Amino acid sequence: MKEKSIHRWLLIITIILIPIIILVSTMVKEKMDIPKFFTQDYEEAVVRLVLEEDLKFDPVVDDMLIGKQILAVEVLTGQYKGEIQEVINTIDQGHNVVTSVNQRIIVGITEQEDGISVWVYNHKRSTMLLALVTLFIGVMIYFGGKNGFYSIVALLFTSTMFIFVMIPCIFKGFNPMLITILCAVVSSVVSFILIGGYNQKSFVAIIGTISGIVAAGIISFIFGKMTYLTGVNMEKGTQLVYIVLDYGIKIKGLLFASILIASMGAVMDVSMSIASSMHEIYALNPKLSHKSLFQTGMKIGKDIMGTMANTLILAFMGGSLGLMLILWGYNMSFRQLINMPFLSVELIQGLSGSIGIILTVPFTALVASIIYRKSRS
Repeated sequence: MKEKSIHRWLLIITIILIPIIILVSTMVKEKMDIPKFFTQDYEEAVVRLVLEEDLKFDPVVDDMLIGKQILAVEVLTGQYKGEIQEVINTIDQGHNVVTSVNQRIIVGITEQEDGISVWVYNHKRSTMLLALVTLFIGVMIYFGGKNGFYSIVALLFTSTMFIFVMIPCIFKGFNPMLITILCAVVSSVVSFILIGGYNQKSFVAIIGTISGIVAAGIISFIFGKMTYLTGVNMEKGTQLVYIVLDYGIKIKGLLFASILIASMGAVMDVSMSIASSMHEIYALNPKLSHKSLFQTGMKIGKDIMGTMANTLILAFMGGSLGLMLILWGYNMSFRQLINMPFLSVELIQGLSGSIGIILTVPFTALVASIIYRKSRS
């Protein structure tokens, strides 16, 4: 009864905290002295007429149109709502936004001395993305029931912690490593209790997760330092340098933070799988010794760690597929390729995260064997 009461109160508090954290974070951002990087507004618009069109298929990319359109677009949002503007839409490989009549688009609007200048920025994608999010939530709740709902709340809380707590704190000059660990710990505790309940199983999974992600972070930090890598070598790291000039961001710890976040989901999965399996096994056979229970957890973990390590490595590879194709196309030598900062970052991220997953197995198995045995003694 006590466990259900704690779980219910945590669920209520978490649901209340999510909008409060977002609101406070937004207020803090508004008070920050943020330089205005974009001097134009981005508004929703609709194509009323295609006045002129000269399009042809790109000779390099299959089924891609390039050329020019002259459009009459009506602005639907912002201070220029209702105005109809004639827009020249240049279409190439880098800006491939082919439009048609009645299509919703996003336009950039710049104020000039003789009026406003409007240009086609991009397709409107927010509606379809919102539909996908709705589908995800619907599928999760329909097939998962209460646990599906708890998982959604846990995911929202985790996202809120990293987006609306970690990122603002980094921009305020906090140490990225410490603030990322703090957010990871809080998110793990809330997620496991919401999904698994307030019990020994969740407690074991929490300790196993924290041990695994911290191990992954420490390993990445050590090897990142030994290979002379910093946050500048991350994807978009060079662009990040220009933002660092305007804020007090400590860029050194960002590589650690990215690896910790990337490996957290897989580590949580491994930790809960082992904690849950060992709990059920010990419940069926409470005469198991400490050593036997630990060995059982290790056997379960060995079956899990291989596929989870593959999951993490393949996720990093998938995110870098375009760049890998470019590197292959340039026919670089092994010595040139292996010493590139980009490849070093990817290898450290993937392997550190995988080592974190592997180390999660003995950490979780050991903690589970101690706690489950003590509860019966």
